[in-house]
Amino acid sequence: MPTRPKAKVLTHPAMARRARTKEREHTRGSVSREDNGTDTLRRWLDEKGVKKVKVGAVDIDGVWRGKYISLEKFLSAAKSGLGFCDVVFGWDLSDELLDNTQVTGWHTGYPDAHAKVDTSTGRIIPWEPDTAAFLLDFVNADGSPFEASPRQLLQKISARARDMGYLPRCGAEYEFFIFKEQPQSLKEKGFQSLTPLTPGMFGYSWLRTSQNAPLVHALIDGCNAFGLNIEGFHTETGPGVFEAAIRYDDIEKSADKAALFKTVVKEICARHGLTACFMAKVNAKLPGCSGHVHQSLWDLKGEKNLFHEEGSPHGMSRMMRHYIGGQLELMPELTALYWPTINSYKRSVENTWAPTTATWGLENRTTAIRVIGENAKAMRIEYRQLAADMNAYIGMAVSLAAGLWGIQNKVEPPAACNSNAYAEADARPLPRNLRDAVALLKNSERAREILGEGFVDHFVRTREWEVRQYERAVTNWELERYLELI
Repeated sequence: MPTRPKAKVLTHPAMARRARTKEREHTRGSVSREDNGTDTLRRWLDEKGVKKVKVGAVDIDGVWRGKYISLEKFLSAAKSGLGFCDVVFGWDLSDELLDNTQVTGWHTGYPDAHAKVDTSTGRIIPWEPDTAAFLLDFVNADGSPFEASPRQLLQKISARARDMGYLPRCGAEYEFFIFKEQPQSLKEKGFQSLTPLTPGMFGYSWLRTSQNAPLVHALIDGCNAFGLNIEGFHTETGPGVFEAAIRYDDIEKSADKAALFKTVVKEICARHGLTACFMAKVNAKLPGCSGHVHQSLWDLKGEKNLFHEEGSPHGMSRMMRHYIGGQLELMPELTALYWPTINSYKRSVENTWAPTTATWGLENRTTAIRVIGENAKAMRIEYRQLAADMNAYIGMAVSLAAGLWGIQNKVEPPAACNSNAYAEADARPLPRNLRDAVALLKNSERAREILGEGFVDHFVRTREWEVRQYERAVTNWELERYLELI
């Protein structure tokens, strides 16, 4: 990996000077977390011609929940916070109220949660040029982080890493389908027989990207203008499938970028009359969609890659080995956090580029963890268990927490897999469905130790609800198989 990320500058000169004095500034082009002064904010908003502000946060499923507010409302919220109905932690993807939550519900009356504006995340929405976007942090009445919030989980784990003397850096890459469909046509077709943007299997196609140049450039340019810093963009194997790699950054900024990337792609595609899909597995006959996360630990100044050790086997430091060891040891019991949907497990099939076992290897794409590089510039791991349906905050936070646990406990990984991991008879299998994965997580004392009782309890309850909804459903597969013949 390069030694220093360079974010896109979207700022007033005075604010840029202020930003340079803040070592942990999240987004160049905005006001720092510590400086939410009304005058500074107002100057930035005026300079950018902002007429309204969009604020939001990611829920437990990785879906953005937010709203537009006026400039005066925003300036007030930047100083003292704002109320945001906590039902966003008490319903599912379909806004159906959960019947088993503790953090909110009918028993609490669904009150407003207190949300603080993270002013360091300010950016202009390129396709809504008079609108600025800011992210929210949920806090309790005493000011402590709200445990059910994914972004607050990430902040807690990244702070733990820094307390241990490590600067975690990550970079996400996503695969996704694009269909010539809109929300209405999806429903009218019953989500069947959808028309992909391009036909056939044509990975790394120079031709297909050029044939769709207006859309491809709108996606790349839109992401870059929004501060998401796209390093690579190409077709993947599959009809209408693309992959994008987001430039790595310090983990907090990287998680924001990864989470925002999915909604940015959906919004830009919608403006072209298209639908982007980040399901883990859209079609049983096609590969699934990954959401791999590249990871490394640096010294607090960001100058030395602590995963690299000159003269050691393959350039891997002992710290890196222990980091991998912790991730592999905890991988089965943490799987529900990495694979959060019923559909997630349809991707985990032999010989489909997705892992089925807790394994690692050097430049091995059949394993769950792939070690890349042998020098200080590039040394990192690619966490391949994660898919495109991940909640980026949770995926990055949990895998980091597992790695830190491995360092603290000096966990040695098993031998590297040098061949086909799908054929490794002794490899530890990963759960094959959400029900089993949730049971492992629910009974994991180590998960509660490294992530917190409150977050694990809430997440387990939401996944148990998800399982129950699926078990009540009658699927197209059942109808096609049984309706006439049974």
